[in-house]
Amino acid sequence: MLSQKPIVVVGSINLDLVAVASKIPSIGETVVGMDFQTHPGGKGANQAVAIARLGYPVQMIGKLGNDAFGTELRKHLQSAGVDIHAVGTQEGPSGAALIVVSSQGDNSIVVVPAANAAVTPQYLDDNIELIRQAGMVLTQLEIPLETVEHLAVLCERENVPLVLDPAPAMELPSSVLRAVEWFTPNETEAAFYSGASTQSSPTSADERARALLTTGCKGVVFKMGPDGVYVSSSHGQNLVPAFSVRAVDTTAAGDAFNGAFAVGLMKGLCPYESATFATAVAAISVTRKGAQPSMPTLEEAKQFMIEHSVKLPIGI
Repeated sequence: MLSQKPIVVVGSINLDLVAVASKIPSIGETVVGMDFQTHPGGKGANQAVAIARLGYPVQMIGKLGNDAFGTELRKHLQSAGVDIHAVGTQEGPSGAALIVVSSQGDNSIVVVPAANAAVTPQYLDDNIELIRQAGMVLTQLEIPLETVEHLAVLCERENVPLVLDPAPAMELPSSVLRAVEWFTPNETEAAFYSGASTQSSPTSADERARALLTTGCKGVVFKMGPDGVYVSSSHGQNLVPAFSVRAVDTTAAGDAFNGAFAVGLMKGLCPYESATFATAVAAISVTRKGAQPSMPTLEEAKQFMIEHSVKLPIGI
């Protein structure tokens, strides 16, 4: 392993309220649900738990409310192995996500930030030592954009690689893109940021990647679901094929990927090897219900890759 420096995740912590139905309802339509569950979630917390489950040290910077949800979410992060010393408590409710999952495994999500909105630039400054000592920082867009902008400044100043999962999609300042080491949109987000159609292929993904690389970000990873993952950087361009699995719930598959991709890079794997490892981790996650409960261990990921005749990279 090249570095034992921890990965730091700056992002949202939510409770997911999950309803399962035969289909995702259209506007104005009511459908009868088949199941209801609550799971710890939030893109930031999901990525932190994904990293911890893979056995790599991870620290979380975020905020929880002083409600019952906050107490439950804090305990879960801690039990998963996430360092939560920089997870503060905010007066009011914790973040929540309302998720509808179809019987085919597709999902539709509404996120309510609540306490996540209190992850401010000042809060990052209060925890600057964690960022300064990180081997890599992961963030998303479920916290205030001004905080993400400030984080980009801090990471650039401290020479810490920044991985940005640009979800939910929104306009980003060029200064943020220039500071990003890895930009990791899914198909919908890639279409938003490139202005292209959502119909993906290696060629169209290459065009989108080239367009984004001209904005200053150093590497691009397009998560294209069953079409695989496209990786583009100064190291070259590669398409990582998807693994064939039966999807039960795709919630947090992208978070599983991001967490595992960061772990791979921190273990010294090249971007292609890291993406292959991360694709395996994400594939396992979609075969299980829930966000954080679906995250596999390192041994499960290794066994999955062996069963699918994928050579394990040195370092995993």
